[in-house]
Amino acid sequence: MVRAHVVVHGRVQGVSYRAYAQQQAVRLGLRGWIRNAKDGTVEAVFEGSKEPVEAIVAWCHRGSPLAQVTRVVVAWEDPDGEGPFQVRR
Repeated sequence: MVRAHVVVHGRVQGVSYRAYAQQQAVRLGLRGWIRNAKDGTVEAVFEGSKEPVEAIVAWCHRGSPLAQVTRVVVAWEDPDGEGPFQVRR
């Protein structure tokens, strides 16, 4: 099990980024959460097996069809036992 804490910069709010990320995370069997931050970024935590977490981190660099990702900051942390993946408000 691994945990990636991700902050995505660019045009990532108002473009269904969180909904698409949730679909990907659920498809990959990941746990964690995603939310819009006040500074215009999107913040997420993904927990699961190494390969699926690496896959979602790679997806974060592309994002939803209308997103324009300029930077992704990833911090690898110890797993914390996150629940089912959810979009936080």
